[in-house]
This record gives sequence, structure tokens and C-alpha cells, in this order.
Amino acid sequence: MPGDDEKIVGFFGFLSPAKVVCDGDACIIAGSETSFRKYLKIANPPGATKVIIRKTRFGEVIRGLSLSAPYSFDEDAYSVFYPLARKAGLDIPMANFGTKPGGDIEFMTIRTKGSG
Repeated sequence: MPGDDEKIVGFFGFLSPAKVVCDGDACIIAGSETSFRKYLKIANPPGATKVIIRKTRFGEVIRGLSLSAPYSFDEDAYSVFYPLARKAGLDIPMANFGTKPGGDIEFMTIRTKGSG
């Protein structure tokens, strides 16, 4: 059984290691590859058709947060991330997503104290 660091919390996208798909300055973490593709279709960032989508694990997100990188989670990804983060001792808020079918994608952005 994998430890919490190995648990998959969602999917992120990138064009290169230095070019991650973001909403503002926060890296997007979607609960599924399908959700991530929906976001790309709506936002249509530069190079959207060339974005590589990969799974991301809890430990990878925690390492990013420790380096002051902010993350924006959709509802599905946050529902996986939140209990793991609380268990790990992070003081983060419970999200109140109001997404309606066919509505806009909502994100919960988490940043550490040094990330803006």
C-alpha cells in the first residue's frame, strides 16, 4: 500500500519542465485528465494542443508548496488533496465549491505564506 506521498491527487499539464499550465500564477491540478482537457479548451492557453498531461502525487505537490509554488485545484482534486494535507499538518481551509453542471470550472488556490 503506497504512503500518502505516493497517492495521486490529480493531473497537471506542461509544455516543458519550466512551462506548467497555470491559472494566474498557480499550477492547475484537475481531478481527471478529462477535466484538465476541459480546462484547456475553455482557457485556450498558448500551446494548448501540445500540453502533456500527467498524474501528480501528493508528495510532489507538497514539495512544490514548500518551494512557495501555489496550486489551484478543481473540486475533484481538492477532495483528494484536502484530507491528505490536513493529515500532514497543513493548515488549509475546507473548500466550498459551488460548481453547477455546465458551469464554469472553479478552483481552490493554496499557497504557502511565502508564495505571494
